[in-house]
Amino acid sequence: MERFLRPTMLRAGPALGLLLLCHQALLARPDSSFVAAVYEYPSILIADPEALTDRSSALELMNRNLDHYEEQVMAAAKQGVQIIVFPEDGIHGFNFTRRSIYPFLDFLPAVQSGKWNPCLEPQFSDTEVLQRLSCLAGRGRLFLVANLGTKQPCNGTDPGCPPDGRYQFNTNVVFDDKGTLVASYRKQNLYFEYSFDTPSVVDHSIFETPFAGKIGTFTCFDMLFFEPAVRLVTDLGVKHIVFPAAWMDQLPLLAGIEIQQAFAVAFNVNVLAANLHHPLLRMSSSGIHTPHGSFWYHNTESLKGKLIVANISADPGAGGPQWNSPLGESHGRFSWDDGTCEGDADTPCGDPLEGALETPATFHGEMMYDNFTFMPLRENRGRLRVCANALCCELDYRRRGLSDELYALGVLDGLHTVHGTYYLQVCALVKCGGPRWETCGHETPRATEKFDFHIRGNFSTAFVFPMLLTSGMTLQPPGQRGWEGGHYFMRKSQLSSGLVTAALYGRWYERD
Repeated sequence: MERFLRPTMLRAGPALGLLLLCHQALLARPDSSFVAAVYEYPSILIADPEALTDRSSALELMNRNLDHYEEQVMAAAKQGVQIIVFPEDGIHGFNFTRRSIYPFLDFLPAVQSGKWNPCLEPQFSDTEVLQRLSCLAGRGRLFLVANLGTKQPCNGTDPGCPPDGRYQFNTNVVFDDKGTLVASYRKQNLYFEYSFDTPSVVDHSIFETPFAGKIGTFTCFDMLFFEPAVRLVTDLGVKHIVFPAAWMDQLPLLAGIEIQQAFAVAFNVNVLAANLHHPLLRMSSSGIHTPHGSFWYHNTESLKGKLIVANISADPGAGGPQWNSPLGESHGRFSWDDGTCEGDADTPCGDPLEGALETPATFHGEMMYDNFTFMPLRENRGRLRVCANALCCELDYRRRGLSDELYALGVLDGLHTVHGTYYLQVCALVKCGGPRWETCGHETPRATEKFDFHIRGNFSTAFVFPMLLTSGMTLQPPGQRGWEGGHYFMRKSQLSSGLVTAALYGRWYERD
């Protein structure tokens, strides 16, 4: 059940930009809630990240970015924000080599959490960025989460020490409202980041706040893996995640806001996600996501960033997850206004779509670099069942717009090996990219067809993420979802815009 005051949608551009922001929620803040902010930032980038430079030049660029951070901290402070999150790579940029990034790295001393305030105690060299972030947090009187590159010297007594005698890490840092360093996290799952090292021990970074209790942090690609992301919420009791990212949207299954919302819903937590804003690189997906609703920003037509502010519950599980009321097996199909679709699991029923009979019952196609088994939706309503290896997916559906757009049910049970290696089990209802069935699985951000649907699968993993992405890169609550009879399901009706993706995205971590 929606726990926010009714939000207002504001268009950020004539096409793909959209911000969902709850203005009225800031008027009153009960003790059980807090005000959070994330900033989607169009960072200033160095012209040639592979070129070698010096520390002075590196600091000049980073301070230009930090000037914009300061503007947002002050704007957030005026709105009563208690914690603000900035994106991954927002201070120095990306695409460096190991040597070229070195002047941009701060030294992060091995100090005990909560014992060092860099603004008041600038006692270490090469900590200029940490000092300024600390001062910003203290000046704004808020918790501040930022991402930067850090370095740590090592020597021959350390068998893992790189040949150049130093570790280089992609690091999140957290400062409290006085500017004290209360947490740091070194990114575990690097995404083609050859300038950084993977820490030998996984950081499970958690910090305490007076307004929300325990908060955990990880970075970008980490969201797809068990360590540390899942461990934080399943074993360590974290209810809030701060998530700096430099995420490139990839449709139909891994748009940034899509996976951010799915993580919040699947684990019944709040996710504060700050992404970079570089539309030409497909970077624009930030949001404050709760299990019950999202405040998000996506805009590919403007070069401006956006500060998202929302008042959210300090107890994201309050009221209980929607799937706590099981549907039971007898409710596995829809009753339409003009009668019930009575086809069996393998036979659709309803009015045929033009040209549908030219397609085989199932076919294979590439989606997200994986070989999916697809079954086309040939009717305006129906029941489908598709299997791949051990996973069988079932879909009850009704098309409400009766357009000629093509859709298919896709199933995958296998190891993904492109741009990362991880095992997936996926049931996905997707809009095809064009007028031919061969385009099913291709990227498309727009749709007009509205659906009622019930999708489910006999997943072998307990970790299933319900995804629902609608036209123009917009989000809607996934509706009812959860486990029934050994199947994970998602059920939704009355979509307010065209369906792009409705998916159950299963991660079988043990088979990675």
